[in-house]
Amino acid sequence: MPNAKHFLAFDLGAESGRGILGRLDGSRLSLEIIHRFPNGAVRTLDALHWDVLRLYSEMLQTLRRCAAQHGALDGIGVDTWGVDFALLGRGGVLLGNPRHYRDPYTEGIMEQAFARVPRAEIFRHTGIQFMRFNTLFQLLALQRDRSPLLDMAETLLFMPDLFHYWFTGIKVNEYTDASTSQMLDANTRSWSHELIRAFALPSQIFGTLIQPGAVLGPLRPSIMQETGINAASVIAPASHDTASAIVAVPASVPSWAYISSGTWSLMGVEWKQPLVSDAAREANFTNEGGVGGTIRFLKNIMGLWLVQECRRAWERAGTVYSYDELMRQAETAPPFVSLVNPDEPSFLLPANMPAALADFCRKTGQPAPDSVGATVRCALESLALCYRWVLERLETLTGQRAEVIHIVGGGSQNALLNQFTAEACNRPVLAGPVEATAIGNVLVQALGAGVLGSVTDARKVVRRSFEVRTFTPHQPDAWQAPYERFCKLLHANKPQA
Repeated sequence: MPNAKHFLAFDLGAESGRGILGRLDGSRLSLEIIHRFPNGAVRTLDALHWDVLRLYSEMLQTLRRCAAQHGALDGIGVDTWGVDFALLGRGGVLLGNPRHYRDPYTEGIMEQAFARVPRAEIFRHTGIQFMRFNTLFQLLALQRDRSPLLDMAETLLFMPDLFHYWFTGIKVNEYTDASTSQMLDANTRSWSHELIRAFALPSQIFGTLIQPGAVLGPLRPSIMQETGINAASVIAPASHDTASAIVAVPASVPSWAYISSGTWSLMGVEWKQPLVSDAAREANFTNEGGVGGTIRFLKNIMGLWLVQECRRAWERAGTVYSYDELMRQAETAPPFVSLVNPDEPSFLLPANMPAALADFCRKTGQPAPDSVGATVRCALESLALCYRWVLERLETLTGQRAEVIHIVGGGSQNALLNQFTAEACNRPVLAGPVEATAIGNVLVQALGAGVLGSVTDARKVVRRSFEVRTFTPHQPDAWQAPYERFCKLLHANKPQA
């Protein structure tokens, strides 16, 4: 691609980060992983934090490699998970390492919040799904604990905002990531100052909101000097990873649903206006910001975290399984023996995930999984049935039937779960691209740089550039009785909100 544009996407997830170079010739896109580095929670005493200084140093190493191997860049952008944030004090100093969303310090805080502002009123303002680690509840936990950080804070930056600030010196809040905070007004798409006042939070820390594709400016001279990279433009992508991933959905039909599949499964539709009805609140759906004025109307589901944590537990016990081996064992295990609610609160941060799954089964009168394969099959079947439950409510709330389900992200490689999803939902499943988040990050940078004209153009690039696998339902009727059992489990063991 001699005339290609080169955009560097930093894609940070809960387990790892990558610097991925996208080469775009206007028609096709190719990707190259420049640097991969680990990520994860760091426990200090009883608290979980993100090691943001190490992550930043890994980003600088990525820039060095780009400079040495590929030369100049046309753009750089960062996407991460949502809700977590850094607080900056006078002079832009970082006030401690940001808390990890799984940190238990927010336990019990939602009930205290609802005593001050009713749940229905919070949803009416924000349209955001209630989860105890949302930014609003993290801030209220700091307030409850009389944290000195809130007194010293002058600026709140979400995780991608922090890295963009270190790259450019510019402090802004990118809209798609800020929309996960439960602190934006869903209709005006600006900060909900009414909620901020109601909870007596410091209003000065909430900054200027920018849209995805905004050009923030060139890299700071000191970074250019340290890494050898050119004065590349830092362009805010859709900096919430799911918002970037949805840009990369290779949709070609008018009506479709998506699952951004990984540690979390985020299942929803792309919509024009927020849906903040009582029915949406009762189903605990969320209205998050998308690209081009869209709303990601979706629901967060615990996702492949269930399998990832099982694998880690078995490794701690002395047996290392590859994911391929786990899927082979699950495929041969008997079907529909045990089912769980993936969003059971005890699965959020269990000491031992296989034991937690078994405990749920015993408490609900089911056989506990008796093998590795049975445990993984229990998790995967339960996820597929949960997807069906979410799909039915999506279609009821929007009044529109999804013709197909697009699964993007790392979880789209899980052929067994893809087939289970097709069967449970009785819809064709189109799986891929795997690197949807990085692809979306690059394409939004290209939109900001004027290389592409619209999201429609971006999705045409995706369809031309990346493989998509189709999974067709063959025996959907076999999933009806298990689905009825699953719905009873949800009713009897509704998670605390």
